[in-house]
Amino acid sequence: MTLNFKKELSTGNYYKIIAYRLLTAFVLLWLSRLLFYAFNTSYFSHLSFIEVLGILFYGIRFDLSSLFLLNSPFIILMALPLPFRKYRLYRSFSGFFFYLGNIAGLLTNFIDIIYFRFTQKRMTGDIFSYLQAEGNVETLMPQFLRDFWYYLLIFLAFVAALIYFSEKIKFKTQKTNHNGIVFYLLQIAGFIVAAGITIIAIRGGLQLKPINIITAGNYTEARNAPLLLNTPFTIMKTFNQAGLQRLNYFDEEKLSSIYSPVHPTDEIQVLYADTVFRQKNVVVIIMESFSGEHIGAFNKHQPDYPGFTPFLDSLISESMVYDGFSNGKQSIEGIPAVVASLPSLMSRPYIISPYAGNKINSLASLLKTKGYSTSFYHGGTNGTMNFDGFAKMAGYDQYFGRTEYNNEADFDGNWGIFDEPFFQYFAQSLDKTIQPFFTTIFSLSSHHPYKVPEKYEGRFRKGKLEIQEAVMYADFSLRRFFETASKMSWYKNTIFVITADHTSETVIPEYQTRLGLYRIPVLFFNPSGKLNGQTSETASQVDIVPSVLSFLNFDESLFSFGNNLFNIDEKHFAVNYLNGIYQIISGDFVLEFNGSQSITLYNFVDDKLLKQNLLAKNPAKAAEMETLLKAYLQQFNNRMIENRLTVAK
Repeated sequence: MTLNFKKELSTGNYYKIIAYRLLTAFVLLWLSRLLFYAFNTSYFSHLSFIEVLGILFYGIRFDLSSLFLLNSPFIILMALPLPFRKYRLYRSFSGFFFYLGNIAGLLTNFIDIIYFRFTQKRMTGDIFSYLQAEGNVETLMPQFLRDFWYYLLIFLAFVAALIYFSEKIKFKTQKTNHNGIVFYLLQIAGFIVAAGITIIAIRGGLQLKPINIITAGNYTEARNAPLLLNTPFTIMKTFNQAGLQRLNYFDEEKLSSIYSPVHPTDEIQVLYADTVFRQKNVVVIIMESFSGEHIGAFNKHQPDYPGFTPFLDSLISESMVYDGFSNGKQSIEGIPAVVASLPSLMSRPYIISPYAGNKINSLASLLKTKGYSTSFYHGGTNGTMNFDGFAKMAGYDQYFGRTEYNNEADFDGNWGIFDEPFFQYFAQSLDKTIQPFFTTIFSLSSHHPYKVPEKYEGRFRKGKLEIQEAVMYADFSLRRFFETASKMSWYKNTIFVITADHTSETVIPEYQTRLGLYRIPVLFFNPSGKLNGQTSETASQVDIVPSVLSFLNFDESLFSFGNNLFNIDEKHFAVNYLNGIYQIISGDFVLEFNGSQSITLYNFVDDKLLKQNLLAKNPAKAAEMETLLKAYLQQFNNRMIENRLTVAK
């Protein structure tokens, strides 16, 4: 008996369909990268035309990785050697995954054309937790669509092009003369080849480890990484990302000798000859998006630049002012840094990280032990970015938001209560608060969509950036607060701290550098006049907690990732993290470190635009700063993992 495998078989142009659709999706994905550059050229103005072309070329590697990851379900379904592939319903089912993946990928790229201006990085997997924490996305979305409607039209044009060109190639059946065994062996071989190509493309090649965000550092500087990467890639690479990794750069004895976040009492009590705690009121004011660029007093070297903060400029002349840097690029990162000395050195902000339940210190919890009443004020809708939840975790007694304000006549229609009325509410509430008190207020109006109350339309000067009119209004609101507060009995017995949560969009080149993206004010104002002067000493948001406690002559040991700015014997520095790269600022220098080695060293005083990499010319300075940074990161990671963020008692 002879087995006959000869029979009439038919196949289709499945691989032509896969290839054609992938090519269509790739072209559109790459064009969306081009649009990202076109709409954000000011942020990459330091790059020459040739450098831009090089980055766009190397970015293809990351585009291909995203392309095949987004389309892997479609590729597998179309390449599977199954007889029912020829049916329209099955092909439609496969096509659904093609359009779903690619439209989602294009959408995230388009969103980042706008969102990048605020964060200076591509979105990562924490965006979903961030949106959940935001709480009022559905009310803000209409406003964003109104403001950026033309981006939506371009995106819809891309979607239409994707559908139109993807449907140009039609499915065709064709006869084959192969017998059954050969036919299915060829089909299986085709599937294996398709799966292999997909895996290699997703990995970014045949190298030992798949490409990741940090791979961008092989092709360009960290500040250019957002142009090299694409948003689907950064989201998928960090989605549901594991927590911090334990670091072991140094043994414990060596580590403590280089850097320790535990500050003994003698590092805190440096301003007074005695050890008596001063029960002064403390008011921390966090101004939304108050970049150093907006502040006239910080930009006297800029020709004919008046700035947009006339009141803050006047207050700076009567305050102790530092060369300040934020620790992150989002409000949700800035608040923990300012009030709890927790820098943003993770892919996720602390508030929405796996470590949000850790035991922490804050000015609220520490001052409560000294009999202080504590409160947090933010005019936004209650629940926004979990600020109210964090305030409770940080030890604040009370939280006052839009709900407690209880007057919708002052609602800005988007975020919450306009700054001027809310700051007046803040002053009046403090006047009824039992002293001593510690309080924090986070302003709101200098946030997109930058609305100014109708009664003030035309009053404030506009700048080259849309935000700057709103900054002037926020500065005016701050002036009105101080005018009101200065007439109250508690005012002279108070230390005021004014800083920003993060920076905003920029137009001046020196604020578009990796360093300039973090420049903010850090100032201490005491109506009694005890604090006065402007210094180039590096200050960070996390330095506020130990510095305030030093001014009060706090008489206990302290856990803080910041340094006491009033202690001249301490080494002052700032650390931040963006696009997979750590940065430490100390003295006149800034060093970038990728987790395993230093990659750049600049003297930012002599080289404001950070063009001359001194890493090879000054290895001793680089080694010194790298050692300090490694110790800082090891203390941060290991203590965060082990929940050791307070002084052991």
